[in-house]
Amino acid sequence: MARSLRMGIIAEGVETSPLLTPLSNMGCKVAQGYYFSKPIEAEAFHRLLLEKGLITKR
Repeated sequence: MARSLRMGIIAEGVETSPLLTPLSNMGCKVAQGYYFSKPIEAEAFHRLLLEKGLITKR
């Protein structure tokens, strides 16, 4: 339904690869959950992005 309305889909609560695989097979391209990372503070996330070179410091 979301796709037909041209809405984005975000799967939440993905904790294992067996949960991610069927979502991926159904075309879900964005997911979040413990499979990727435990929750972290915004500042720690910002530092992580800087360290990985995914953003630059202003």
